Amino acid sequence: MLSIIIPSRTDEFLNKTIQDILDKATGEIEVIPVLDGYEKQDEYHIDYKPIIDPRVKYISIPNNGQRQKRQAVNAGVSISRGEYIMWIDAHCVVAPGFDEELAKNCDDDWIVVPRRYKLNIKKWDREEWGSRPPIDYTYWIYQYLRKGRFEPYRWDRKALERKDIMIDDIFTAQGSFFFMTRKWFDKMGFMKTEGYTGWGQEGEEICLTTILNGGRAVVNKNTWYAHLSKKRMPRRMYETIDATPSFDYSFDYWTRQQKDFFIKLINKFMPPNYKEDWAEKLYEHLRTHKK
Repeated sequence: MLSIIIPSRTDEFLNKTIQDILDKATGEIEVIPVLDGYEKQDEYHIDYKPIIDPRVKYISIPNNGQRQKRQAVNAGVSISRGEYIMWIDAHCVVAPGFDEELAKNCDDDWIVVPRRYKLNIKKWDREEWGSRPPIDYTYWIYQYLRKGRFEPYRWDRKALERKDIMIDDIFTAQGSFFFMTRKWFDKMGFMKTEGYTGWGQEGEEICLTTILNGGRAVVNKNTWYAHLSKKRMPRRMYETIDATPSFDYSFDYWTRQQKDFFIKLINKFMPPNYKEDWAEKLYEHLRTHKK
């Protein structure tokens, strides 16, 4: 069985996401929406009606002013029964048969993400981008590393060069969709809430922790999902709340406390705009300049 956790902070597209998952899954699933802040429906001017389906089980966490996406995922996993764990944002569509395709290609110590498209809200389907490939690979922009921040960007050149490799290594991903075995979730202690705050840097924590501990982070291009662009997101969602503490903690932990690992990782993937002496220049800059 696959347990699908959907953390939702008063998200207007939650029911569309749930129904899309129910319609597209081909294997045994349970869907666990975690309602964050829905007890204040009058204050937020929403009127949420749960979907009635034996595969759907709702839980709620109180709205105490904190950013609770991580806590929401952990709460959902704590009552789940699946051999596999997946979580997805509450404003997404998925490919038919996504669940069985991801489980078919997921070893015990793997983290798997599908290829990502932009969501077309009107069609409630993925947005086709013509000749531009979907998002399979992302990297951290070097100029932002110099500012003390992980800022991801898509890596089209690598996508074109490796277009025939359908399951391929990655080192980071957007935090909107992850798939793994329950054993790996438990062994790695995901999702951490110390240091990291309630949301932000999920991709860095999940992918880097997995690689650091000898596992593998991969993109499976045989399936996909589409995610709502942040520019189109209504307020009150997680993404509109300040995640600076998570970004600061994550950057310090991975670039300083795990410095040797971090340098080795970048040298392995060598993203665009990273020169051979990138590490020497980056750490000299971080040492002599304030953020």
